[in-house]
Parts: sequence; structure tokens; C-alpha cells
Amino acid sequence: MRAVTFDRFGPPEVLGVGSVPEPHAGPGEVRIAVRTAGVAPVDLALRAGDSPSRDSLALPHIPGVDAAGVIDEVGAGVMDHAVGDEVFGAVDVARLGGASARFAVLAFWAAKPAGWSWQEAGAAATGVETATRALDLLGIADGQDTTLLIDGASGGVGSIAVQLAVARGARVLGTGRPGSHDFLASLGATPVDYGPGLAERVHALGIPRIDPALDVAGAGSLDELVALAGGSESVVTLADFTGPARGVRLSLGRYGGQPDGCHGLERAADLAVRGGFRVPVQAVFPACRAAEAHTAAAAGPRRGKTVLDLTGLTPHI
Repeated sequence: MRAVTFDRFGPPEVLGVGSVPEPHAGPGEVRIAVRTAGVAPVDLALRAGDSPSRDSLALPHIPGVDAAGVIDEVGAGVMDHAVGDEVFGAVDVARLGGASARFAVLAFWAAKPAGWSWQEAGAAATGVETATRALDLLGIADGQDTTLLIDGASGGVGSIAVQLAVARGARVLGTGRPGSHDFLASLGATPVDYGPGLAERVHALGIPRIDPALDVAGAGSLDELVALAGGSESVVTLADFTGPARGVRLSLGRYGGQPDGCHGLERAADLAVRGGFRVPVQAVFPACRAAEAHTAAAAGPRRGKTVLDLTGLTPHI
């Protein structure tokens, strides 16, 4: 099958389109004819060789964790979906390879909401899983009177976390550059300027302290977040590996099998059907421009996800 691949670690230019063996669905898995695949931070790190998984990654490698498409093969034990169903989900990168290909095997998935474009669906799964996991760790419960600060709220995961937290009833303060403030407000957040001096800007809003805080950006704000939240136990980071040394929980995704929080996919899909959730997409590129997609995903300002359109690799759909 045709796929986006890289056979050495390096800059986006190592990406190309080549031929690789087809994967097949094992027990508890489905294979999809891929329509779209998201470009996530983990994809950039794996390609660059900056991921802890570098030494265990077989080359050539197909990038991409998130994908959406039409099921064309169902593994043993799968009872809730069938061939022909439209779904979105994520692959097990270590075992099954990546998603930017004609076919991909999903480790977890949910039905694609009819109102979502393929671009939205292809960008959704790991952002939803990551945001759901973080909100659960922070104890953001339905109907609870909570003020949550999300640092780095306009990017792919942050923009999803804002909406899921708002849907649970939280008041959300979201940091971003001034040009992203209208975007953040459209998601339901109160925008706050990004960068040093965050505590003063939050206090200027008449908010003496926040309840929990979520660090998505990994930009060195943990000390301020801990002070604002009244303690390290009220902060979770998704991107700052110095967190544990400060007593802050570092939450990392697991893409093998059923990860914690994968139930979030079905809840997000239900919210989308009711008009309460969307997946912001900043840019879409065809597979032949995968290097440009990776460059765009790494650049700022981020207002949603970067997506690869794989339909050029799937002539039968």
C-alpha cells in the first residue's frame, strides 16, 4: 500500500510517500481505509528522533497517531462496529505503525459524528483522549463550580480541553497570544495573554486564585500555575517533564490497547451531535505535502490541528 514514511530521523524533509506492507486487524481491532490523519506533537517528536521511543521504532516508519476513515476489516471480538462504518480513532504506533497511509489499524475508536467533516474526525482522537484524561485527573466533574486555567489553550489539545471542560460546567481561563483571543472566546473560554506575568493578568480579572490548572504548552509556567492553584497537587502538565520534580503530575498518553480515558471519544462525539463540541482545524495538506504539514504543525500561532488528507492514497473511495 502507499503511505507517508520516513526511513531516518530528521527534519520534515525526511518524509516522503512510498510503498509498505498492508496491516491487518487483529482481535479487538478494526482496519480502516483512511480518509484523513492528524499531525500531533508526538508525530513531530517521533520523526525528529526526539521521542523516548526512538530506539524501539522500526524504520521505515509511517507517522500519524490519529485517523478517520471507513472500516474495511474487523478483528475477532469486535461487536459494536462493522465493515462500512465511518469511525475516528487512534493507532497503536509501537505495534501497528502509523496512520498516514492507505490503510490503518485502530486500537481504539468511536463512530464519526455525521456533522463532522473528515478533517475534524481525523484530528480528534488523541486530543480528546488526552484532554479527557487530564480533566479527570484534575477532578473536573459535571456541574461542579470550578475555575480552570488552561495554559496553551489555542492549540490542538488545548482547544479541545477548553470545550470539554466547558461542557462539564467549568469556567475556563485560556491563555493564548492576542491574535488567538477571539478564537478562545468562541470556544467558551475567557482569554488571557500567554507568557510570563500570568498571575498578575489573572488577578486583574478579579480572580484571586483558580481551582485546578492544566499546562498544555510546556513553556515554563509551572511555578506560576502552582501559585495560582494553591499547590502542586492542583496542577497537571502534559508537556513539561520537570513537573514531577515540582510535585506536579505529568500525564502522558498510552497508545497501546485501550488507554485511560478512551471513553472520552464517545462522549465527545455525543457532544458534537448536540452541537456542543467541534475540532478546530487550522490547515489541511495532501499526503504529498507531508513535510509542509509537519512544518506547519510545529509553527505558531496554533489555533487547532493540522491534518493530512490521505484520499490520494485510497483510489477506491
